Amino acid sequence: MGNKLVKKPVTGMKDILPKEMQIRDYVESTIREVYAGFGFEHIETPAVEHIENLCSDQGGENEKLIFKIMKRGEKLDIAGASAENDLADSGLRYDLTLPLSRYYANNNPNLTMPFKALQTGNVFRADRPQKGRFRQFKQCDIDIIGDPSNLAEIELLNATSAALLKLGFTGFKIRINDRRILKAMGKYAGFEEEALPEVFIILDKMDKIGADGVERELKDAGYAADCVDKYMALFKESDGQADSVRKIGQTLGDSLESGVTDGMLEIFAAVAGNTGDQFSLAFDPTLVRGMGYYTGTIFEIEMEEFKSSVAGGGRYDGMIGRFTGQDVPAVGFSIGFERIITILLDKGFEIPESKKRTAFLIEKGVGAEALSDIMAKARKIREEGGIVLIARMAKNKKFQKENLEKSGYTEFKDFYRD
Repeated sequence: MGNKLVKKPVTGMKDILPKEMQIRDYVESTIREVYAGFGFEHIETPAVEHIENLCSDQGGENEKLIFKIMKRGEKLDIAGASAENDLADSGLRYDLTLPLSRYYANNNPNLTMPFKALQTGNVFRADRPQKGRFRQFKQCDIDIIGDPSNLAEIELLNATSAALLKLGFTGFKIRINDRRILKAMGKYAGFEEEALPEVFIILDKMDKIGADGVERELKDAGYAADCVDKYMALFKESDGQADSVRKIGQTLGDSLESGVTDGMLEIFAAVAGNTGDQFSLAFDPTLVRGMGYYTGTIFEIEMEEFKSSVAGGGRYDGMIGRFTGQDVPAVGFSIGFERIITILLDKGFEIPESKKRTAFLIEKGVGAEALSDIMAKARKIREEGGIVLIARMAKNKKFQKENLEKSGYTEFKDFYRD
């Protein structure tokens, strides 16, 4: 007999037991149902993408976490390879946005414009596993392609918040910013254009190290004290309310692209006015989001239960042009499905109004005619929308029923020999 096989899943990936799978199915179907009500159409893309697409400098830090797939057969020239990518021709997708962009570029003649896409599926990152963070995890994305107006952002924010409310979440906060505001703030403070990426990386640590920590790191990085002081003063102008957008816009003046402030205020008016006090919308000039492809509005949703974001997205008007040669407006929002599941499991979530589950336990020796009658009874219950499990009766029937109860079975019918 050969070496014993490994029974545990690969690190960062997990087996999902039936109880959790029921919750996952319920959550996914609920999200899909809500999104369909907003006119989003369900699509699917392959889990494997071309390596040149994955390594196109669009995915930020995620490009360092790609699971690469080696070439096969004669194409795999290990001796002649000078770099890792010479050995790979494809890889597992690290998100659903880049595959959607390729999908649109390949299929746009057959799509309705603007195209409202709904996509769910597993993505893969060779990340360091921790609570709520895995190497294989599911994403639930909605995207609107072809609409340059902020109506697209409004639809995404309303749809995503509606999905979370439907799942029973309240009190969450939607943080919103704009990449153009971020750049204008840096320009206004006096930072050089090429310095902005590093400035934003440091700024992105604000929630961990605070304003004093960001100021210290910027100065330690060698940036002029007057630039840093002028930059940090801008953040003191914001209290998260819509009026802060107007104030920062006035301060930035010509440094900020025309129309950005008015567009943000329209989003606040359309979304914040429909919260019903169940969630909040806040302008956050410290919000960066690390993906390199964002070009405009960016947003995240925070939940107190997770102490972190559970959804995020933004506008990426330049990505599709990498495939087609012509930029197409696009904006998307992704729910952190695994983080939502983690919160629900920690709460002991139970699926509401789930179908009644009945177990038919049959003693050995029940005759063919009786079996036929049992099958007919089970079929009738199933046709009425119930769930029926048919199983042989165990010697320890009490233990058998206790296990079935853990799987949600509430009614038992025992069938014995005549």
